[in-house]
Amino acid sequence: MGWNTWNRFGCTINETLIRQAADAMVSSGMRDAGYVYIVIDDCWQGERDAKGNIQPDAQRFPSGMKALGDYIHAQGLKFGIYSDAGKLTCGKRPGSLGHEYQDALTYASWGVDYLKYDWCSTYTQDARSTYETMSDALRATGRPIVFSICEWGLNKPWLWGETIGNLWRTTDDIYDHWEGRHGFEHSVMDILDLQVGLETYAGPGHWNDPDMLEVGNGKMTLEEYKSHFSLWAVLAAPLMAGNDLANMSADIKTILTNGEVIAVDQDPLGIQASRVAKHGDYEVWARPLKGGGRAVVLLNRSASTHAVTVTWDDLHLPANLRLKVRDLWAHRDLPEASGRFSADVPSHGVVMLRME
Repeated sequence: MGWNTWNRFGCTINETLIRQAADAMVSSGMRDAGYVYIVIDDCWQGERDAKGNIQPDAQRFPSGMKALGDYIHAQGLKFGIYSDAGKLTCGKRPGSLGHEYQDALTYASWGVDYLKYDWCSTYTQDARSTYETMSDALRATGRPIVFSICEWGLNKPWLWGETIGNLWRTTDDIYDHWEGRHGFEHSVMDILDLQVGLETYAGPGHWNDPDMLEVGNGKMTLEEYKSHFSLWAVLAAPLMAGNDLANMSADIKTILTNGEVIAVDQDPLGIQASRVAKHGDYEVWARPLKGGGRAVVLLNRSASTHAVTVTWDDLHLPANLRLKVRDLWAHRDLPEASGRFSADVPSHGVVMLRME
């Protein structure tokens, strides 16, 4: 869990912005809710020096990355950074191709805890061996650094990523829309559909990554943001916020810091949800939880409120079993149920339940 600069700020970043984000992560309660990584995405790089060492953009980061990392660590947070497997990053800054071990040592010396490694300018490179090289380089530093494989699911990283990285992107980039695609950008619902069938590849220490959160970036409704957050949580996805933390509304903070939903995402079993039922625009997503319970998301993709039902058969449970039911957004216990449970779900909304 953490925060990344890209979805809200793109290339418009500097050290003041990062320090403000770190401060806001603490003052907003996000850190205490579990968000610990501050990840600087593309466009922090300047040029390489005469020895080939990567340097930060001196105008944007005049204090240097070591000082910025120290500031982030002093807030009780962890420091993440970005590079690319090709010669150039997606923002046309220097990538790490040919400098993998050198860059890894540099990052370790700066106190980096997390590396997002992109896939622009890679052309004919082999994905698996390319990511193995940087993975080996990070391990060789002796510093624990989370390795985020960001090759957009092109080469099915879920088949080979478990021994190489800690998480891998399953799709092209997310954008702040409920439904539809725009070039290489995918909406929340389009990304959700692409997670079907990938659940068997995720587990503790090796996660499917449906990309970062768009919650709070302004192009969806609060109901849609609640759905986005709930679905990523039941998918056991990394929760990487991407909004403007320093100017976050109370409603967005409430979504991002819902402790009951976060607890589902962080459940120790680490089992990703499956889509266990689909009836047109009405879907049920569910996952087992430690202790034998189930997390269930009733999803309504239609344009009007509609009842959505989960049956115990969907959950692979005996029909006569009585379960306690907890609504994780209303923060209240509902009547016990057996055999099936139904709820009216608003348009583009969810009802998220914990059943035990």
